[in-house]
Amino acid sequence: MIIVLFGKPGAGKGTQAPLLAAALGVPTLATGDELRAAIRSGSALGLEAKAYMDRGDLVPDAVILGIIKQALSEPRAAKGVLLDGVVRTVPQAEGLAAVCADLGTQVDAVLCFDIDDDEIVRRLASRTICDTCQHPRGDAEPGDPCVQPGCPGKLVRRKDDEPEAIRNRLDVYRRQTAPVLQWYRTHGTKVATIDAVGSVEEVTARALSALAP
Repeated sequence: MIIVLFGKPGAGKGTQAPLLAAALGVPTLATGDELRAAIRSGSALGLEAKAYMDRGDLVPDAVILGIIKQALSEPRAAKGVLLDGVVRTVPQAEGLAAVCADLGTQVDAVLCFDIDDDEIVRRLASRTICDTCQHPRGDAEPGDPCVQPGCPGKLVRRKDDEPEAIRNRLDVYRRQTAPVLQWYRTHGTKVATIDAVGSVEEVTARALSALAP
């Protein structure tokens, strides 16, 4: 069972991923986490990714998908995974399909968390993030202490969470990322749209209901 989590920036994918993973009994594979883990491990792909990052370049899809392929091959992924942030363009969807074919599996469903732009701007413009551990908060002010145990960090507001920057990110989403949904529909993958407005628990319940047979 491979499930792709999808949606606009700020739609709640990061909040829902661990809750859905726990309910389904599968791990979450997030691009950033797997990239950092590969670099720490000193693997060939991790070192290749680090070389790009050290030059200030974007890590190519081929390297990222290679890292995801390694993760999908590990015992932790035997029962399935949730993929968060892995597929953001049609070429990435095509690349993931090729990776899955090599492993004898496939993407079983795409969960698209849906929310309108004005609510996205409201959410992200009020969000803060720890300057040390990167844990996000939506109910605090810049300068407040981080609430994560043992973290000495302070909360800050990211520049890309300013309203104008958020709307630019949404424009990029519509141009580059939204077409992925049609790609999956065309290729026969189940695409479920989840109303992402409401309490965290309500959204989780909707997502699990959408995955039910």
